[in-house]
Amino acid sequence: MSESLRDGVVWDDSGFECEPRWTSEPSLEAIKTVCQRTLQIEPDDCSVSFLAQGAFNKIFTVHDGQQHKSVMRVSLPVEPGDKTSGEVATLRWLEKSSSIPIPKVIAFDDARGSEIGFEWILMQLVPGTSASRPWRKLSMDTKAALVQKIASHHANMFNTSTFRGIGTLKQHTAATGVQWEPGKMVSRLFFWGDHWKYDIPRGPFRSSHDWLKSFISIILLDQKKAMDDAEDEEDRDDAEYNFRVAQALGDLLPKVFPSIQDPPERTVVWHDDLSLENIMVDQDGSLTGVIDWECVSAVPLWVATQMPKFLRGATREEEPRRDGYGDEDLDGVDAPDPEGDGLDNEGKNMLYWIHLMEYEQTQLRKVYSSYMSEHCAGWDAVVADSTLKLDFLGAIFRCADGFYLKRIEKWAELVSKGEFSRLVQ
Repeated sequence: MSESLRDGVVWDDSGFECEPRWTSEPSLEAIKTVCQRTLQIEPDDCSVSFLAQGAFNKIFTVHDGQQHKSVMRVSLPVEPGDKTSGEVATLRWLEKSSSIPIPKVIAFDDARGSEIGFEWILMQLVPGTSASRPWRKLSMDTKAALVQKIASHHANMFNTSTFRGIGTLKQHTAATGVQWEPGKMVSRLFFWGDHWKYDIPRGPFRSSHDWLKSFISIILLDQKKAMDDAEDEEDRDDAEYNFRVAQALGDLLPKVFPSIQDPPERTVVWHDDLSLENIMVDQDGSLTGVIDWECVSAVPLWVATQMPKFLRGATREEEPRRDGYGDEDLDGVDAPDPEGDGLDNEGKNMLYWIHLMEYEQTQLRKVYSSYMSEHCAGWDAVVADSTLKLDFLGAIFRCADGFYLKRIEKWAELVSKGEFSRLVQ
């Protein structure tokens, strides 16, 4: 694939890992012009202001002079055209087929040569605030209600999923109207840095086996490159060891996942970055929307048995006693962070709040699991069948990052022998 398609982004590898960088800034005037024309508002009534920046996006708030606000998200061409069109297809499918409150797409341009100079999506602003801000202050009843609301949306998608195959959604017009189906997968692991140029299958995939085989191929190609570029024997030894661990996962792959799948595997749209930052709530803590659907794909059902990201964490069954913790240290670790969340520690040190959040998160996981078990047909059976598969997926991602390689190697060896210990153990 021609690197010229990714003009506008450079990959900075001077730090711990390579990061995408903008070669130029999107023009505010061009954004304003596009918004005026698209929203059909007068120039004097339209104002655009910078809101935030993500890993691949710059986000702008658009005011129309009335009470209406929109969001313009301008994106780097990390996966030219496909990332933007895939996200739009996903949002439009969700709008038609689910009850999840999401940003409504007003217009988009997935071409690098757009008037703005980058790909963009113009969406309605989702009301409310990120749940990460009020989370600690919300009552457990409010949190449980929010978790049940998220679970109800997940159960509905799980129960009604009709997709076959693994990949990012694409849409096309048929005689019966607009149709959606999995297509080429848009994933960070596929497009990060040099990965975009690797000659590997990118979907749609018929099976978990084929999908995960591509991930392992990326790791192997990465480590081959690292061996070739090694500046000393230590770096080469590290790359060779990582390569061997990835090979061990490749050998284990067909023992965990069937290599032949017909018909293609049943899949469901799964938001794998459902953090508190991407859950919007009103002043009462009720759900108003779920945002950040980029790189979301239709994945195997076993993947969707994971806890949503905002519910993952350490397990703590015993509620911490407030009087068992020390007072707040205003001159040390508990000192207010001027750029932090501004939360009042109410006179207690941070360890109390960490333990309290772990305890509440543990209880909320039970709320989620109970709801899914009760309202999702076949849920318990899929969960029971997913443990080894999820461990395998976790092993791949850790291997790709170069973490816990000895533990992964030992785990793969045990599983190959029929000893099914959990990866975390």
